[in-house]
Amino acid sequence: MTVAAVEARERPAHRDPNVLRWLGAYTASMIGDSVYFMALAWAAARTGSASGTGLVLAAGSIPRALLMLGGGVLADRLGPRRVVIGSDAARAVLVLALAAILVLTAPTVGVLLVVALFFGAVDALFLPAVGALPPRISTAGQLARIQGLRALAARGSSIIGAPMGGVAVATGGPSLAFAAAGVLFALSLPLLLSLRIRPLSEPEASGDAAAAEKAPSAWRDLVGGLRYIRRHSLLGPLMLVIALSELGFVGPLNLGLILLSEQRGWGASGMGWIVAGFAAGAAGSALLLAVRGRVPRAGLVMCLTALVGAVGIAALAQVPTVALAAAVAAFVGLTAGLAGALCGALVQTAADPAYLGRVTSVSTFFTYALIPLSYPVTGAAIALWGTGPVYAVSAAVCGTGGAVGLALTALRRAELPR
Repeated sequence: MTVAAVEARERPAHRDPNVLRWLGAYTASMIGDSVYFMALAWAAARTGSASGTGLVLAAGSIPRALLMLGGGVLADRLGPRRVVIGSDAARAVLVLALAAILVLTAPTVGVLLVVALFFGAVDALFLPAVGALPPRISTAGQLARIQGLRALAARGSSIIGAPMGGVAVATGGPSLAFAAAGVLFALSLPLLLSLRIRPLSEPEASGDAAAAEKAPSAWRDLVGGLRYIRRHSLLGPLMLVIALSELGFVGPLNLGLILLSEQRGWGASGMGWIVAGFAAGAAGSALLLAVRGRVPRAGLVMCLTALVGAVGIAALAQVPTVALAAAVAAFVGLTAGLAGALCGALVQTAADPAYLGRVTSVSTFFTYALIPLSYPVTGAAIALWGTGPVYAVSAAVCGTGGAVGLALTALRRAELPR
């Protein structure tokens, strides 16, 4: 057994220096992401073209959708740490180069479009790899706690990154904000380089090597990963639950919330309070998991919280005041956040580490690549039928994910390791 494995077993995740280095790198990278998107939005707006601005902001989702599954193959072939290091290094160079360009000349739609496309392509490699890292830096019994820490870092990064990007843009324009994002991406590199990675066990390593000998092509690796998910008693149902839950959740809580606030006359400030309520609830669920470390009967709890959270989504379109909407949003954040964190922990504990990059790429594909395509449908549906019916349908879709999980014995009885 390696020194890293012994230390990971002796310490809970929040006291493990190896996990904390990963968490610091992840947090720096996520804050950099927030600052980058703030800078990109302002730089695109300063081109003076509304259509060009929309094109720039949407461009990154195209390579994510096309390359995300391939990113999972690469993470399994090269190792997730190598891919995360390469991705953060590439993002640092890309946005620092853009910052230098904007010092010398005004932003153009063409330049920003190229950067957005490249950034989206790198993101497609980064997201599966960063999700595959936790089982390689700690033991299975700590993965639920790591999911809680990761969720806390993600919420905190949004809270810190957006104001930081706004201040940078106000102080020195988009070029300063891009420079700040580049520095944050670079800061993650020494932390990632210092990580101690637990090797795959012999059966997993030899099985992976044998698969590589029989099927050396990336395409066959991808097909093999999808076949592995489909045949797995737990991962297949989990992917279905993730797809349904995200499909019913993302539209109402993003685009739908903007339209709901406009229709009710709550304005941007009212929407801000609702988003803050959701963030507080999600942070609470992440903190609970980070502190507790393990939730008994995790599969059952995950399905039940998904169902209860779906009721909150439907109720969000019916409440008459901002205060009540914020309270309901906090409830949704708490339940959906706990369900999502438990789902991620179950994915990481159930998957063979040799396949985890590909498994993670499928689960993140729904969230970051496929689900955003539902935004136009959500907007058109709200325009036709209003927020109430659309939120009700979305809640039904989200609740179906929980119901499917309850109906499947393997998922309902799933447990996290002790």
